[in-house]
Amino acid sequence: MDGHRGEFASRLGFILAAAGSAIGLGNIWKFPYVAGANGGGAFLLLYLGMVFTIGLSVMLAELAIGRAARLNPVGAFAKLKGGAWVGVGYMGVIAGFVILSFYSVVGGWTLAYTLYSLGPLMEITEPERLGAFFTGFIANPVSPLFYHGMFMAMTMFVVVGGVEKGIERAGRLLMPLLLGLLVLLTARAVTLPGAGAGLAFFLTPDFSKIDGATVTAALGQAFFSLSLGMGALLTYGSYLSRRENLASSALWVTSLDTVIAVSAGFLILPAVFAFGFDPAVGPGLTFITLPAVFAQMPLGALFAPLFFGLLTIAALTSAVSLLETVVAYLVDQLGFARRRATVLFGVAIFALGVPSALSFGPLRGVTIAGRSFFDAMDYLASNLMLPLGGIAIAVFAGWVVRERLLDEITASGAHRVAGLAVWIWICRLAAPLAIAWILITGL
Repeated sequence: MDGHRGEFASRLGFILAAAGSAIGLGNIWKFPYVAGANGGGAFLLLYLGMVFTIGLSVMLAELAIGRAARLNPVGAFAKLKGGAWVGVGYMGVIAGFVILSFYSVVGGWTLAYTLYSLGPLMEITEPERLGAFFTGFIANPVSPLFYHGMFMAMTMFVVVGGVEKGIERAGRLLMPLLLGLLVLLTARAVTLPGAGAGLAFFLTPDFSKIDGATVTAALGQAFFSLSLGMGALLTYGSYLSRRENLASSALWVTSLDTVIAVSAGFLILPAVFAFGFDPAVGPGLTFITLPAVFAQMPLGALFAPLFFGLLTIAALTSAVSLLETVVAYLVDQLGFARRRATVLFGVAIFALGVPSALSFGPLRGVTIAGRSFFDAMDYLASNLMLPLGGIAIAVFAGWVVRERLLDEITASGAHRVAGLAVWIWICRLAAPLAIAWILITGL
């Protein structure tokens, strides 16, 4: 490995950083309301099954491709096969660029709400007024831009430090903090009077609620919550020593990601049930319903900023991996210094995020194919680029470079890994078909 690229100093550092990449707003913001809208316990069972089959398999493939090539997504596909496959690498880099542009906007919302919950937000208990508060905030021409800029600056600060002193150090600090906050908040939520109804809803499967939409929702959540298909985990894999057991590391990352998502369900659903709110309200659950819950909860003024601080940490660890994917391309392929690459692309991503930040206010009337700029960027990345990237990674691993990756995963026989034959066939057939279904339904 080229010395200027860096390398994770320890297996724990890699696991925490890679888990931070996977653990984001999709786990803590999206998972509870998707579970709430899809039958609770029945959805949870489907989700767990898909995470540890389809999700884990694609994650292992992505990490193995990265470590085999020890390069960014573009360089990795060029080195291992070349030809049209290089386009898959470019799509991953572009996807990271596009996703971070609007993801940073939402990260800015969580940062703002961390501060707002220290003051005026906790004085409002009615969801209607909280809805008006949120709408007014995102429609403001200045505030969303300011917090978008603050969030991008935090992301750049971590990435400019490099792999060991920036990304790994941040993972070692932020992930334990995230886990600690989550445990504290969950303990408070499950002890609320009336929380038992939320726990029963989340843990008791009602198989009559399982239909095609539930299966699709569970599959999509399993795929997107692990940050697959965008090259972030491929990039992190390129910084991992060959001494480390790749399959074991992938299992640890998948397990940590799943624990966080399920814990978020234990945090949010019991609290929502305890105060009689609807768990299936959708994205507004976090920024409208939960502030109402905290406003009525004993010690809510303490727990609200802790919760939104938790969301900000989760968003930041994912944002770091997205920016690192883009920066690694400039460093590996074009020979840029890390600091210059981080500043250049960080500023460019902020600029692309400006129309997304303003699309709920001054640019509300500006649409692309009938969608706001924010929704258009989300649709382009989530409905097209990520599923296509996931399919390509699975096919590449299962059909094109199978022997090379098997050698990588076993470290030329140094590690004994069970189930590799199953992994190959999941990559060859099950994963591409499942992700193709996500693509088709998303379109």
